[in-house]
Amino acid sequence: MTDAAAARSPRRRVVFAGAGPRAVMLLERLFARLEEPGKTLEITLVDPHPPGAGRIWRRDQSPLLKLNSMAQDVTVFTDESCTIDGPVRPGPSLIEWAEAVRSGDLDDVVIDDELVAAELRALRGDSFPTRRLQSFYLDWFWRTTVAAAPPGVTVRWVRDTVAGVRSDGDGHTVDLAAGRALPADLVVYAVGHNGREPAEQTAALSAEATRAALTYVPPDFTADADLSALAPDEDVIVRGMGLAAIDLVVLLAEGRGGRFVRDPDGPLRYQPSGQEPRLHIGSRRGVPYRSKVSSVIQGDAPQLEVLTKDAIARLLARGTPVDFESDIWPLIAQELTWAHYRELFTGHPDRVTAPWDDFRAVLRDHAGDVPALRREIPTFVPDPLDRFDVPALDRPIGEEVFETDAALQDRIRGHIADDLTLRTTQERSSAQAVFIAGLLSFLALSDVPPERWSARSRVVSLPVTWHTFFSYLASGPPAHRLEELLALSDAGIVRFLGPDIEVGIDPDRGFVASTPRAPGETVARVLVDAWLPGSGAAVSDNIALRQLASIHGRELRVADGVFEGSLGRIHVDLEGRVISSAGSTHDSLFGIGPFTSLTEAGAFTRPRADSLSLRQTDQVAGAIAARLRVRADAELAASAPR
Repeated sequence: MTDAAAARSPRRRVVFAGAGPRAVMLLERLFARLEEPGKTLEITLVDPHPPGAGRIWRRDQSPLLKLNSMAQDVTVFTDESCTIDGPVRPGPSLIEWAEAVRSGDLDDVVIDDELVAAELRALRGDSFPTRRLQSFYLDWFWRTTVAAAPPGVTVRWVRDTVAGVRSDGDGHTVDLAAGRALPADLVVYAVGHNGREPAEQTAALSAEATRAALTYVPPDFTADADLSALAPDEDVIVRGMGLAAIDLVVLLAEGRGGRFVRDPDGPLRYQPSGQEPRLHIGSRRGVPYRSKVSSVIQGDAPQLEVLTKDAIARLLARGTPVDFESDIWPLIAQELTWAHYRELFTGHPDRVTAPWDDFRAVLRDHAGDVPALRREIPTFVPDPLDRFDVPALDRPIGEEVFETDAALQDRIRGHIADDLTLRTTQERSSAQAVFIAGLLSFLALSDVPPERWSARSRVVSLPVTWHTFFSYLASGPPAHRLEELLALSDAGIVRFLGPDIEVGIDPDRGFVASTPRAPGETVARVLVDAWLPGSGAAVSDNIALRQLASIHGRELRVADGVFEGSLGRIHVDLEGRVISSAGSTHDSLFGIGPFTSLTEAGAFTRPRADSLSLRQTDQVAGAIAARLRVRADAELAASAPR
């Protein structure tokens, strides 16, 4: 037996690389799945950031940055809706936790930040909490999970970074950046979201900008990006209009001392501090992500009518690969359309000219035929704002061309104002139905086994095309952020560049942005690419993840004779076991999270949604618990008298 093996025996030791929310959710599920811990089990979570919150949700960030989910829509606990093998152990959602803290029922929560304390006192179910408040919720989740560890199980957090894992015949040695080494019988990679080495295009742009003495801010987590080079009153071109761009605007406006004020019965206004740069913002769509929906369903209950289990079963029965673009996307588009009109006709019959059953027949007769539906719909739906189709939802500017910049600004501002009306007023509750249909469609895709997807679907369509659309539809900012965007536009802090923007470098002038939809160019010495770094385990800035991709495991590559490519994610089986470069399965190396080949599901979930994230986490926890039982039985047999 080696020295390392002697150090491991007789205890069982598990090391988690990462201590963020997904890691702690896995820990909670592991405790639920441990039937008889048996011998002493030591679990160590290694993370440079606080356990529970991790990097993304840590307390040490601007108090202006918020979740894009309401407090009533965030939980880390299983509930009666969960179709899992492990026991359900309910716990409070974020709003329920806040209410318990306010009432004094949780005396182990100390809010020592007055801004957060004031926020908690005023928090409602439909509030969008700050990330700082979320960090207190996740810290409490961490502490209560550890306190509920089964007998014989000890848990500790080490503030460090996993620098690598060495394996021998008896187990593993986990090397830490500070120089320590931890023996482990089992290692779990739960490192969450990470940055990466610059992609080829980003690296080339950065090098060209440096040669021209320009400032380029590449894709990054907004809370971590260095924005100090963006000087007051300086023109800045911003590519991207998703959540990262909204956070950027918040930090460069209100974060620099500006204030939003509302006059009685008037629109929101922005009072500049004089420290803001001028932001010229554009993207492929040219409009921001759709805002979060605040209405409630008042018609028939949402349900899947097109992308049903039977429909998926028929696709699988063909025996050929399921292609997202040709097989699934048309069904999702129909599902969203049905959801919108079901809610409109059953919840708001005063705004349509016929009963729902009559219009159902129209939808069936013209299934997937958008031009035909566009011709039929005005007869049934008089108000243009009540009409819906997926191409107009996805590309609201369409192919419109504008003669002047003023016309472009008015068009985008009008779109944002309409979006706020559609997604925040109860009379337009069809937007809520579309959101729920998108969520149900997202969950339905998990009924297709990963290996049954076409190669292009796994590499491009699901992680890029579908994920981008779903984020645009369902994961946009709180509505008040878009109202603030309009106020910043009024104040001259934000200007919209339009759709399909192109950015190049003129060595004599700087970055030059233009759109084929409007005349003129925008010139600036600063460019910000406001989106998150792309995936890529082998090029991650996390050294342990890079090692996992090159030594212990591999990025998953798929091919089907038509397309071949890499997912950029670590290949794991459905129970999170790492697949080696030779194709064998490690029984003591596990991975869970967005860097793995498991269907991306996020960490948090809405209560009572039977979320994919909780199903995945419980399944991986069950496999880890089973492996620990095998290890315990082997040690027991080895120690028995001969």
